Amino acid sequence: MNMICEPHYRAVENLIYEWARLIDENQVEAVTDLLVSDGRYTVQSKFNRDRQLPMAIIDAHSAAQLRDRIMSMRIANIYQPHHYRHIISGVQIVGQDGDVMHVRSNYLVIRTMDLDGDMKVFSTGQCQDEVVITPEGPRFKSRRFVYDSRIVETLLVIPL
Repeated sequence: MNMICEPHYRAVENLIYEWARLIDENQVEAVTDLLVSDGRYTVQSKFNRDRQLPMAIIDAHSAAQLRDRIMSMRIANIYQPHHYRHIISGVQIVGQDGDVMHVRSNYLVIRTMDLDGDMKVFSTGQCQDEVVITPEGPRFKSRRFVYDSRIVETLLVIPL
């Protein structure tokens, strides 16, 4: 780890955990506050990323665009009620360009269906994040979830 990044490691790690906690506790709207205003949120398959194919199942180019998607989830989308539980591991600051830290972590998301309690591994993969330190604390400049599978079993309604 770059010695410049080391003082920020715990704050960056807490930012990643806070994203997961907000989603797991159904406070999804609040994750947009963890992005800078022009922050990008992308969910892309490892298959496409490895081949440099741009297709992603979610690609929000700002916190406002992600906020709109979440509002749609709450108001317009029809889906069976469910919730997530995140397991995060291997958080590392792997580099820095100017004030942008490059961070990698692994994730596992378990989806539980609210009606019948059925639990299933929903998504696994790696987060590839760019984090900046702002006066309000660390914020994501970009958050890219690269999921391992080539498919998503059902509609991805709730952000990962």
